[in-house]
Amino acid sequence: MARSLTRETDKETGTMTFDAVRGVQAGKEFYSAMVSFKTIAEHFKFDDPSIGADQRAQRKIRESRIPQISNYITQNRDNYVFSSITVSVGGKMDFHPTPGLGELGRTGTLIISMNSPLLINDGQHRCTAIKDVYFKYKDLQNEKISVVFFLDKGLKRSQQMFADLNKHAVKPTKSLGLLYDHRDTFARFIVTLSKDVEIFNGRTEMERSSIALRSKNFFTLNGIADATRYLLKLKTKSIPADKQKLAVDFWETVTANMPDWQLLLDKDTKVSPADLRETYVHAYTNVLNAIGIAGHVLVTKYPDWEKMLKNLKTIPWERSDPIWEGKIMIDGKMIKNKVGIKKVADIILNKCGSSVTLDDFEKQEIAA
Repeated sequence: MARSLTRETDKETGTMTFDAVRGVQAGKEFYSAMVSFKTIAEHFKFDDPSIGADQRAQRKIRESRIPQISNYITQNRDNYVFSSITVSVGGKMDFHPTPGLGELGRTGTLIISMNSPLLINDGQHRCTAIKDVYFKYKDLQNEKISVVFFLDKGLKRSQQMFADLNKHAVKPTKSLGLLYDHRDTFARFIVTLSKDVEIFNGRTEMERSSIALRSKNFFTLNGIADATRYLLKLKTKSIPADKQKLAVDFWETVTANMPDWQLLLDKDTKVSPADLRETYVHAYTNVLNAIGIAGHVLVTKYPDWEKMLKNLKTIPWERSDPIWEGKIMIDGKMIKNKVGIKKVADIILNKCGSSVTLDDFEKQEIAA
């Protein structure tokens, strides 16, 4: 549904006007206002990508990111969320406090000349996507996003602002991204899977992408997700009910044939996840991924895959076994190596009685 239009620009006076809140940071005034997509698309400035990096205050736009952000807006019109954009104003800003609040009033009206350059310090990809959406969907032109305005103090200050704004930005872990993403059907499925499969339930690190040395957790949510992606190799975003059941059945069958994992389920034993991590390679995400990769071959090629998985008991899972050296172990230390993980998948396939290697299977898939 289209939003009613508000007037932010006045061609007669050559100004832009916003309701704003005034603040002071590091002894300098700044202003926060709600700005329409229309004004952002028509008046916000981007650095010229053709000039050298030392003469710009921003990184180059990564064009591949724009469709993703644009689609996020248009596909979630009623519940998309954007954080504030930060802008430096290369001209005079006039702030008029709300009548009755006095000269020190924090709320009021911010007036900026339309001739003043508005340099984006943080949020240029969001602004580019907003511009893309604005020109394609006129009904969204009065959608708004919060913008923080600072007075432009020159290139050096703008470059420092970019560095400061990005220096302490921390991308959420893959596990936390899965846990909190309620739009992604696969993410919701993985969270449910982590509760439906007994060995995962209560033993999955839901926030971090790695496990602390003495943690009571044995798996990470992103590790379960990656391994299950390898297992199912879904070609669509939707997850059919039979695939969901397959994932549950597969991981429960794996659990039933991993004696060391069974110790975690036995309340009478005092074996901890930390004990298993110290001794066995199957306590690491690399091997969980390899099990998922091998699992895809088994469930695709062999109707009796559940019976074949009984052979997991015959694999020497001890970290000290030379079978892992040069693949996922170097001098006794675990490493992450994609080629090594595939080699481990081949070991699992061989031990489980598969007549085809991973390489053979992948060639058959390509040919098909």
